[in-house]
Amino acid sequence: MILSAMMETTQFTLGIVQFKPVKGQYLRNLESIQAVMHQALNTTPPVDVLVFPETATTGYFVQGGVRELAMPAEHLFADLAARYEALSPNRAMDICIGFYERYEGEYYNSALYGTLEPKAEHSRLVHVHRKFFLPTYGVFEEERFVARGTRLDVFPTRFAKAAILICEDVWHSVTSAIVALKGAQIIYVPTASPARGFQSEQIENVEAYHRMLTQAASEHTLFVAQSSLVGFEGGKGFVGASWIVNPFGKVIMQGPLGQEALLVVPINLDDVAIARAQLPLLSDLRSVLADVALQFDAIVQQERIG
Repeated sequence: MILSAMMETTQFTLGIVQFKPVKGQYLRNLESIQAVMHQALNTTPPVDVLVFPETATTGYFVQGGVRELAMPAEHLFADLAARYEALSPNRAMDICIGFYERYEGEYYNSALYGTLEPKAEHSRLVHVHRKFFLPTYGVFEEERFVARGTRLDVFPTRFAKAAILICEDVWHSVTSAIVALKGAQIIYVPTASPARGFQSEQIENVEAYHRMLTQAASEHTLFVAQSSLVGFEGGKGFVGASWIVNPFGKVIMQGPLGQEALLVVPINLDDVAIARAQLPLLSDLRSVLADVALQFDAIVQQERIG
C-alpha cells in the first residue's frame, strides 16, 4: 500500500515505512527492505529519505537471540548499500533503520542513518543512535538483553538537521526538548509498539503517540516522523498507525492500523522557521537555559545525597 500527501513546495520527500519483519530472519528481512527501496525509488516524486521502524532487520521480541542477531552498524550499512546498488538506481537515497547493534562488546537497540549512493562504495554512514530509555515493564524486557545509550545527538544530513529517538525515548518529553535545543529540525522516531488498551474507539498507545508527537512538534516547532512495526510476534500485535506531524503540531498523515505501507510525505523546512517565528517557545526556553540547567544540577545533587 502506498499513501501520499501533496504540498505545493517541498525541500525533500520523506518515505515512512510500516514494516513487518520475519522474526530472527535477517536475510529475508533484508530482501523485503530492498523491495521497499525499489518501491520508494519509483514513487512520484521519488523518496529522498526512507525511514524504517525499530528492529526492522530482525523483529523486536527476540530476547536472548539479540546476541546472535546483533551486528556492527557498519556491517548492516554495507549490506544495505550493496542491496541498493543492485537496484541500479540513478540517485542517492537516505535511510534510517532500527536494528540490534553490537558495539564495543555491548549490545544495543539502535537506529542508523546514512546516505545510500548508486555505487555502494560511495555510500556514507552518518549517525547511529542507541536507545536512551529501555522499557522493562509489562511485556518489555529490554534491560535484560541490551545496554542503554547515553547520548542524544543532532546530526547534519543532506536535507535537515536531524535527531533519532527510538520508541520509549519519545515518551519522555525531556528528550525532544534536548534535541530541539541542539538544533533539530526533524525527529525520526522508529517504534515497535504492541497494541494495548482497547477501551475507547482508538487503541490506547495510538492515542498516546498522537498526544506525544503533536505536543513535541508544536512545542519545539519541528517535524516529527514516526515509523512503526506491524505484524505479530509471540501473540503480540504491532499497531502501525505511524504519525507524521508538522512544526505547527498538525498531523500531515497517519498510517493504517496493522498494515504494511509506504507513506510518502513532502517536507518543506521553511515551515520550521515560520512556526518558530509564530510561536517562539524554543527561543524562550533557550533564553532561560542556564537557570533550567541549575535546576537539573540541584536535582542531581539531591539524588546523590538521598
